[in-house]
Amino acid sequence: MRKYAIVIEQGEHNLSAYVPDLPGCITTGRTVQEIERNIWRAIELHLEGLREDGEPVPELHTAVT
Repeated sequence: MRKYAIVIEQGEHNLSAYVPDLPGCITTGRTVQEIERNIWRAIELHLEGLREDGEPVPELHTAVT
């Protein structure tokens, strides 16, 4: 199972999150809990879309220390 790094940023009125290794995989939310639910669903949908389109799943390049 791959482990994706997730970046959560505070905006003026909400939070946003994205996955550096999956360009275009982003979400927004009002709380960290909402962001976590949303981003995991976004990852699932993103990977499903790649597979349906016959596209390769990008390699992991982001490291978190």
